[in-house]
Amino acid sequence: MSGTVGRELNPPWPNSAFGRWLRGSRRLEAIPDFEKWAGADWAERVLQEDSATTLHTKQGRTISYWSVTNEQGQTLNMYLKRHWVLPRWMGLLAALRPHKAYSPGLSEWEHLRWAESHGIPVARPIAAGEIRGPHGRMQSFLAVEDLVGMLPLHEAIPLAYRTLSPADFARWKRALIHELARLTRELHKRSTFHKDLYLCHFYLKKSLCLSVPETFQQSVYMIDFHRLSRHTWTHAWFQIKDLAQLLFSTHDVPGITARDRVRFWKLYREADWNGLALPPAWIRWGVRRKWKLYERHNRRQSRRIKTANSRKGNP
Repeated sequence: MSGTVGRELNPPWPNSAFGRWLRGSRRLEAIPDFEKWAGADWAERVLQEDSATTLHTKQGRTISYWSVTNEQGQTLNMYLKRHWVLPRWMGLLAALRPHKAYSPGLSEWEHLRWAESHGIPVARPIAAGEIRGPHGRMQSFLAVEDLVGMLPLHEAIPLAYRTLSPADFARWKRALIHELARLTRELHKRSTFHKDLYLCHFYLKKSLCLSVPETFQQSVYMIDFHRLSRHTWTHAWFQIKDLAQLLFSTHDVPGITARDRVRFWKLYREADWNGLALPPAWIRWGVRRKWKLYERHNRRQSRRIKTANSRKGNP
Protein backbone atom coordinates (compact mmCIF):
# COMPACT_ATOMS: atom_id res chain seq x y z
CA MET A 1 0.00 0.00 0.00
CA SER A 2 1.13 3.55 -0.62
CA GLY A 3 0.42 4.73 2.92
CA THR A 4 -2.41 6.43 4.75
CA VAL A 5 -4.54 8.45 2.42
CA GLY A 6 -5.31 12.04 3.29
CA ARG A 7 -8.81 13.13 2.33
CA GLU A 8 -9.90 16.72 2.03
CA LEU A 9 -13.51 17.78 1.60
CA ASN A 10 -13.37 21.47 0.88
CA PRO A 11 -15.54 23.48 1.05
CA PRO A 12 -17.39 21.63 3.85
CA TRP A 13 -20.17 19.42 2.57
CA PRO A 14 -23.44 21.31 2.15
CA ASN A 15 -26.23 19.82 4.23
CA SER A 16 -28.29 18.41 1.39
CA ALA A 17 -28.00 16.93 -2.08
CA PHE A 18 -29.68 20.07 -3.44
CA GLY A 19 -27.07 22.24 -1.71
CA ARG A 20 -24.24 20.19 -3.17
CA TRP A 21 -25.84 20.43 -6.61
CA LEU A 22 -26.34 24.18 -6.26
CA ARG A 23 -22.98 25.18 -4.78
CA GLY A 24 -20.61 22.39 -5.79
CA SER A 25 -17.93 20.63 -3.76
CA ARG A 26 -14.79 18.59 -4.21
CA ARG A 27 -13.19 15.38 -3.02
CA LEU A 28 -9.41 14.97 -2.89
CA GLU A 29 -7.12 12.03 -2.18
CA ALA A 30 -3.32 12.08 -1.86
CA ILE A 31 -0.37 10.30 -0.32
CA PRO A 32 0.79 11.69 3.05
CA ASP A 33 2.79 14.92 2.85
CA PHE A 34 2.17 15.39 -0.86
CA GLU A 35 2.04 19.14 -0.25
CA LYS A 36 5.77 19.01 0.59
CA TRP A 37 6.35 18.02 -3.03
CA ALA A 38 3.69 19.92 -4.93
CA GLY A 39 3.05 22.86 -2.60
CA ALA A 40 0.26 23.62 -0.16
CA ASP A 41 -1.96 24.96 -2.95
CA TRP A 42 -1.58 21.94 -5.27
CA ALA A 43 -5.31 21.16 -5.18
CA GLU A 44 -6.21 24.63 -6.45
CA ARG A 45 -3.81 24.60 -9.39
CA VAL A 46 -3.52 20.94 -10.40
CA LEU A 47 -5.96 21.30 -13.30
CA GLN A 48 -4.10 24.38 -14.58
CA GLU A 49 -0.59 23.14 -13.77
CA ASP A 50 1.62 24.71 -16.48
CA SER A 51 4.78 22.85 -15.48
CA ALA A 52 3.23 19.53 -16.61
CA THR A 53 4.28 18.64 -20.16
CA THR A 54 1.30 17.49 -22.23
CA LEU A 55 1.95 14.17 -23.96
CA HIS A 56 -1.48 13.23 -25.27
CA THR A 57 -4.80 15.01 -25.85
CA LYS A 58 -8.08 13.30 -26.68
CA GLN A 59 -11.78 14.04 -26.25
CA GLY A 60 -11.66 16.42 -23.32
CA ARG A 61 -8.79 14.75 -21.49
CA THR A 62 -5.02 15.06 -21.42
CA ILE A 63 -2.10 12.97 -20.18
CA SER A 64 0.90 15.00 -19.02
CA TYR A 65 4.28 14.37 -17.44
CA TRP A 66 4.68 16.22 -14.14
CA SER A 67 7.86 16.49 -12.07
CA VAL A 68 7.95 18.09 -8.61
CA THR A 69 10.89 18.57 -6.24
CA ASN A 70 10.86 18.82 -2.44
CA GLU A 71 13.10 20.93 -0.19
CA GLN A 72 15.70 18.14 -0.01
CA GLY A 73 16.09 18.21 -3.79
CA GLN A 74 14.34 14.87 -4.33
CA THR A 75 12.25 14.60 -7.47
CA LEU A 76 8.91 12.87 -7.86
CA ASN A 77 8.00 12.05 -11.48
CA MET A 78 4.35 11.44 -12.30
CA TYR A 79 1.91 10.97 -15.11
CA LEU A 80 -1.00 13.35 -14.67
CA LYS A 81 -4.36 12.44 -16.23
CA ARG A 82 -6.82 15.32 -16.38
CA HIS A 83 -10.45 15.13 -17.49
CA TRP A 84 -11.72 18.58 -18.31
CA VAL A 85 -15.39 18.02 -19.19
CA LEU A 86 -17.37 15.09 -17.79
CA PRO A 87 -21.08 14.24 -18.24
CA ARG A 88 -23.41 16.08 -15.92
CA TRP A 89 -25.04 12.85 -14.78
CA MET A 90 -21.77 12.16 -12.95
CA GLY A 91 -22.15 15.47 -11.14
CA LEU A 92 -25.73 14.62 -10.25
CA LEU A 93 -24.73 11.25 -8.79
CA ALA A 94 -21.87 12.89 -6.89
CA ALA A 95 -24.34 15.35 -5.36
CA LEU A 96 -26.61 12.50 -4.29
CA ARG A 97 -23.84 10.20 -2.99
CA PRO A 98 -20.80 12.41 -2.31
CA HIS A 99 -18.55 9.69 -0.86
CA LYS A 100 -18.69 7.50 -3.98
CA ALA A 101 -16.26 7.87 -6.88
CA TYR A 102 -17.94 8.57 -10.21
CA SER A 103 -15.25 10.34 -12.26
CA PRO A 104 -12.51 8.51 -14.22
CA GLY A 105 -9.71 9.99 -12.10
CA LEU A 106 -11.09 9.09 -8.69
CA SER A 107 -12.40 5.71 -9.89
CA GLU A 108 -8.97 4.70 -11.15
CA TRP A 109 -7.46 5.82 -7.84
CA GLU A 110 -9.76 3.41 -6.02
CA HIS A 111 -8.99 0.63 -8.52
CA LEU A 112 -5.25 1.08 -8.01
CA ARG A 113 -5.67 1.03 -4.24
CA TRP A 114 -7.70 -2.18 -4.54
CA ALA A 115 -4.99 -3.79 -6.67
CA GLU A 116 -2.31 -2.78 -4.15
CA SER A 117 -4.33 -4.32 -1.31
CA HIS A 118 -4.48 -7.64 -3.20
CA GLY A 119 -0.75 -7.84 -3.88
CA ILE A 120 -0.82 -6.75 -7.52
CA PRO A 121 2.15 -4.46 -8.36
CA VAL A 122 0.93 -1.21 -9.91
CA ALA A 123 2.20 2.27 -10.61
CA ARG A 124 1.85 4.03 -7.23
CA PRO A 125 -1.15 6.37 -7.08
CA ILE A 126 -0.05 9.79 -5.82
CA ALA A 127 -3.13 12.03 -5.89
CA ALA A 128 -6.62 12.15 -7.33
CA GLY A 129 -9.74 14.23 -7.09
CA GLU A 130 -13.13 15.29 -8.31
CA ILE A 131 -13.88 18.98 -8.71
CA ARG A 132 -17.65 19.08 -8.55
CA GLY A 133 -18.85 22.40 -9.83
CA PRO A 134 -22.38 23.81 -9.48
CA HIS A 135 -25.22 22.27 -11.50
CA GLY A 136 -23.49 18.98 -12.24
CA ARG A 137 -20.32 20.28 -13.83
CA MET A 138 -17.39 18.02 -13.03
CA GLN A 139 -13.68 17.67 -13.68
CA SER A 140 -11.25 15.07 -12.34
CA PHE A 141 -7.57 14.19 -12.23
CA LEU A 142 -5.23 11.37 -11.29
CA ALA A 143 -1.46 11.43 -10.71
CA VAL A 144 0.48 8.14 -10.74
CA GLU A 145 4.19 7.68 -10.20
CA ASP A 146 6.33 7.09 -13.27
CA LEU A 147 7.74 3.56 -13.53
CA VAL A 148 11.27 4.81 -14.04
CA GLY A 149 13.64 2.36 -15.72
CA MET A 150 10.84 0.05 -16.84
CA LEU A 151 9.64 -1.10 -20.26
CA PRO A 152 6.26 -2.37 -21.45
CA LEU A 153 6.41 -6.09 -22.17
CA HIS A 154 5.98 -5.70 -25.93
CA GLU A 155 9.38 -3.91 -25.80
CA ALA A 156 10.96 -5.86 -22.92
CA ILE A 157 10.45 -9.29 -24.50
CA PRO A 158 12.18 -8.42 -27.81
CA LEU A 159 15.04 -6.85 -25.83
CA ALA A 160 15.58 -10.08 -23.86
CA TYR A 161 15.24 -12.06 -27.11
CA ARG A 162 18.09 -10.07 -28.66
CA THR A 163 20.25 -10.01 -25.52
CA LEU A 164 20.07 -13.50 -24.00
CA SER A 165 21.25 -16.81 -25.40
CA PRO A 166 18.48 -19.11 -26.74
CA ALA A 167 18.67 -21.36 -23.67
CA ASP A 168 18.63 -18.43 -21.23
CA PHE A 169 15.81 -16.74 -23.12
CA ALA A 170 13.70 -19.91 -22.93
CA ARG A 171 14.16 -20.01 -19.13
CA TRP A 172 13.51 -16.26 -18.92
CA LYS A 173 10.23 -16.64 -20.81
CA ARG A 174 9.03 -19.54 -18.69
CA ALA A 175 9.47 -17.50 -15.52
CA LEU A 176 7.76 -14.48 -17.07
CA ILE A 177 4.80 -16.51 -18.33
CA HIS A 178 4.36 -17.95 -14.85
CA GLU A 179 4.04 -14.45 -13.41
CA LEU A 180 1.68 -13.26 -16.15
CA ALA A 181 -0.59 -16.22 -15.49
CA ARG A 182 -0.47 -15.52 -11.75
CA LEU A 183 -1.40 -11.86 -12.13
CA THR A 184 -4.25 -12.67 -14.50
CA ARG A 185 -5.58 -15.30 -12.06
CA GLU A 186 -5.37 -12.86 -9.15
CA LEU A 187 -7.87 -10.67 -10.97
CA HIS A 188 -10.10 -13.33 -12.49
CA LYS A 189 -10.50 -15.55 -9.45
CA ARG A 190 -12.14 -12.53 -7.78
CA SER A 191 -14.44 -12.01 -10.81
CA THR A 192 -12.56 -8.76 -11.44
CA PHE A 193 -11.44 -7.84 -14.96
CA HIS A 194 -8.94 -5.36 -16.37
CA LYS A 195 -10.71 -4.87 -19.75
CA ASP A 196 -7.49 -3.58 -21.34
CA LEU A 197 -5.28 -6.62 -20.75
CA TYR A 198 -2.64 -6.05 -23.43
CA LEU A 199 1.10 -6.67 -23.14
CA CYS A 200 1.72 -2.92 -23.30
CA HIS A 201 -0.03 -2.58 -19.91
CA PHE A 202 2.49 -4.85 -18.17
CA TYR A 203 5.84 -3.28 -17.20
CA LEU A 204 9.20 -4.79 -16.29
CA LYS A 205 12.53 -3.30 -15.23
CA LYS A 206 14.92 -3.02 -18.15
CA SER A 207 17.70 -4.53 -16.05
CA LEU A 208 15.67 -7.75 -15.71
CA CYS A 209 15.84 -8.20 -19.49
CA LEU A 210 19.61 -8.63 -19.42
CA SER A 211 19.83 -11.78 -17.23
CA VAL A 212 17.65 -14.62 -15.97
CA PRO A 213 16.21 -13.89 -12.51
CA GLU A 214 15.11 -16.66 -10.16
CA THR A 215 11.54 -15.38 -10.30
CA PHE A 216 9.53 -12.50 -11.68
CA GLN A 217 7.06 -12.51 -8.79
CA GLN A 218 6.24 -8.95 -7.71
CA SER A 219 8.49 -7.63 -10.51
CA VAL A 220 5.87 -7.26 -13.26
CA TYR A 221 3.76 -4.12 -12.84
CA MET A 222 0.35 -3.36 -14.30
CA ILE A 223 -1.03 0.01 -15.42
CA ASP A 224 -4.25 1.59 -16.72
CA PHE A 225 -6.88 0.39 -14.29
CA HIS A 226 -9.55 2.91 -15.29
CA ARG A 227 -11.83 0.19 -16.72
CA LEU A 228 -11.34 -2.33 -13.92
CA SER A 229 -14.62 -3.71 -12.60
CA ARG A 230 -16.15 -6.74 -10.92
CA HIS A 231 -18.72 -8.90 -12.69
CA THR A 232 -20.20 -11.79 -10.74
CA TRP A 233 -22.91 -12.98 -13.11
CA THR A 234 -21.30 -12.10 -16.44
CA HIS A 235 -17.73 -13.05 -15.51
CA ALA A 236 -17.34 -15.54 -18.40
CA TRP A 237 -17.82 -12.81 -21.02
CA PHE A 238 -15.23 -10.49 -19.50
CA GLN A 239 -12.87 -13.38 -18.79
CA ILE A 240 -12.97 -14.26 -22.49
CA LYS A 241 -12.39 -10.64 -23.43
CA ASP A 242 -9.37 -10.20 -21.12
CA LEU A 243 -7.70 -13.40 -22.30
CA ALA A 244 -8.38 -12.66 -25.97
CA GLN A 245 -6.85 -9.21 -25.62
CA LEU A 246 -3.72 -10.66 -24.06
CA LEU A 247 -3.46 -13.36 -26.74
CA PHE A 248 -3.98 -10.83 -29.54
CA SER A 249 -1.28 -8.52 -28.18
CA THR A 250 1.35 -11.30 -28.25
CA HIS A 251 1.26 -11.71 -32.02
CA ASP A 252 4.08 -10.22 -34.06
CA VAL A 253 6.15 -9.73 -30.86
CA PRO A 254 9.66 -11.12 -31.52
CA GLY A 255 10.44 -14.07 -29.27
CA ILE A 256 6.86 -15.18 -28.55
CA THR A 257 5.74 -18.52 -29.99
CA ALA A 258 2.58 -20.64 -30.03
CA ARG A 259 4.17 -22.87 -27.38
CA ASP A 260 4.38 -19.87 -25.04
CA ARG A 261 0.65 -19.26 -25.40
CA VAL A 262 -0.09 -22.90 -24.64
CA ARG A 263 2.13 -22.71 -21.53
CA PHE A 264 0.31 -19.60 -20.34
CA TRP A 265 -3.07 -21.29 -20.74
CA LYS A 266 -1.92 -24.38 -18.86
CA LEU A 267 -0.59 -22.34 -15.94
CA TYR A 268 -3.69 -20.15 -15.92
CA ARG A 269 -6.01 -23.18 -15.72
CA GLU A 270 -4.15 -25.56 -13.46
CA ALA A 271 -3.32 -23.30 -10.52
CA ASP A 272 -5.31 -23.07 -7.29
CA TRP A 273 -8.54 -21.13 -7.79
CA ASN A 274 -9.47 -21.25 -4.09
CA GLY A 275 -12.39 -23.60 -4.62
CA LEU A 276 -13.74 -21.82 -7.70
CA ALA A 277 -14.44 -23.94 -10.77
CA LEU A 278 -11.67 -23.95 -13.34
CA PRO A 279 -12.44 -22.18 -16.60
CA PRO A 280 -14.55 -24.64 -18.62
CA ALA A 281 -13.40 -25.93 -22.00
CA TRP A 282 -15.68 -23.57 -23.89
CA ILE A 283 -13.80 -20.59 -22.43
CA ARG A 284 -10.86 -21.53 -24.64
CA TRP A 285 -13.15 -21.69 -27.68
CA GLY A 286 -14.57 -18.27 -26.81
CA VAL A 287 -11.10 -16.79 -26.37
CA ARG A 288 -9.98 -18.05 -29.79
CA ARG A 289 -13.13 -16.71 -31.44
CA LYS A 290 -12.78 -13.29 -29.82
CA TRP A 291 -9.09 -13.17 -30.75
CA LYS A 292 -10.00 -13.83 -34.41
CA LEU A 293 -12.48 -10.95 -34.26
CA TYR A 294 -9.72 -8.66 -32.93
CA GLU A 295 -7.42 -9.76 -35.73
CA ARG A 296 -10.11 -9.18 -38.37
CA HIS A 297 -10.83 -5.72 -37.01
CA ASN A 298 -7.12 -4.89 -36.94
CA ARG A 299 -6.70 -5.94 -40.59
CA ARG A 300 -9.65 -3.76 -41.62
CA GLN A 301 -8.20 -0.79 -39.74
CA SER A 302 -4.79 -1.33 -41.37
CA ARG A 303 -6.37 -1.40 -44.83
CA ARG A 304 -8.30 1.80 -44.12
CA ILE A 305 -5.17 3.59 -42.93
CA LYS A 306 -3.21 2.36 -45.93
CA THR A 307 -5.95 3.51 -48.33
CA ALA A 308 -6.20 6.90 -46.65
CA ASN A 309 -2.42 7.40 -46.82
CA SER A 310 -2.29 6.41 -50.49
CA ARG A 311 -4.96 8.98 -51.30
CA LYS A 312 -2.92 11.64 -49.51
CA GLY A 313 0.21 10.57 -51.38
CA ASN A 314 1.94 9.23 -48.27
CA PRO A 315 3.97 6.01 -48.48
